[in-house]
Amino acid sequence: MTMARKRGRRGRHGGAEEESSERWLLTYADMITLLMALFMVLFSISSVNISKIQALQLSLRAAFSGNILPGGKAIAKPGASSSSSRAPSSLDVQAIVPVTAQNESTLQSTATHGSASAAAQSQMAANQETSLFIHIKHQIDAYAAVHGFSKSVQTSIEPQGLVIRVLTDGLLFASGQASLNGKADGLLSEISQLLNVDETHPIEVGGNTDSVPIHSAAFPSNWELSTARASTVVRFLVERGVSAHRLTAAGFADQRPVASDATAIGRARNRRVEILMRRIAGA
Repeated sequence: MTMARKRGRRGRHGGAEEESSERWLLTYADMITLLMALFMVLFSISSVNISKIQALQLSLRAAFSGNILPGGKAIAKPGASSSSSRAPSSLDVQAIVPVTAQNESTLQSTATHGSASAAAQSQMAANQETSLFIHIKHQIDAYAAVHGFSKSVQTSIEPQGLVIRVLTDGLLFASGQASLNGKADGLLSEISQLLNVDETHPIEVGGNTDSVPIHSAAFPSNWELSTARASTVVRFLVERGVSAHRLTAAGFADQRPVASDATAIGRARNRRVEILMRRIAGA
């Protein structure tokens, strides 16, 4: 009896020793599980969706901005349930913010598209205007070449518009006079017809002289002479059908030379009338 008890005690103590020696497996398994969970959390943090984080930031900013959010009327009624009077959650606010951002993006896109469309239309109008100037220039150059006026008539397309320069000597006016010569009729009639191809562009006629002073009864100075010559050309254009509201006349005397007045050739080039068809598109 005593021997059996001793053996039983020994058996129980031996099992306890074996059980206590295997408890480290439980601790090890727990540690492995926690490490796996830690690595999963670290992996999820490393692959954060930036757009969702930004949306969350906007939602939190809107939630804590102090603005009163729209709610129902149930909160004003007595006995309202907790479900009907609850404050909007962050999910509700988050649903509002992206819509606002999307509307703002749509407005910006519409404004950008409108600006691009206006710029394209402006560029198209400028191109059409340049094509018009090129057409008129070629026609005048061809007329001057056929009638032997190439040295007296020059055309150029400049930033301010189409410029037609006509030397006055032997073609438009006699020396010191403001009455048109007979040769001017055909040339100015051709110019008038071409200027009426488009009736929207303003036309400026400027008279220019050399620096040699003039003291006649009709023209005390080159200012009066240059202004009278410009006015004479304007009257001729009006008589040939150019609308008067498009025309202006100005005299510049010798203040806008294109050549040196030290030589006869230079002075002859300075005695001129310039007809400017001014730009209105892409100025």
